[in-house]
Amino acid sequence: MENKIQQQKALNLLGLARKAGKLTTGQDLVLAAIRSGKAKVVLMANDCGQSTQKKFTDKCKSYDVALTTEFTKQELSTAIGAKRSLIAVTDPGFGKKIRQLLFS
Repeated sequence: MENKIQQQKALNLLGLARKAGKLTTGQDLVLAAIRSGKAKVVLMANDCGQSTQKKFTDKCKSYDVALTTEFTKQELSTAIGAKRSLIAVTDPGFGKKIRQLLFS
């Protein structure tokens, strides 16, 4: 139960981060954000393609970026109001809070 509450808080924060312009979405842009060190945490839908999952799991590991696959495409899309399966949070404040909620 506690975990569901944490997840919902994280999704709510994603919505706020989007309004504040602190998110990057789409494969190419998220990849660029990881490579440049701008990505603080990456959220990848657990129902996206296998090649995408492998690519971003490896990338996040090699660049030491926190990655979560706790959400579905539907949950991520609803949270930010756009159809997306890959999101990078680029703001240190939002990134820290989302990591606390999802990884603690």
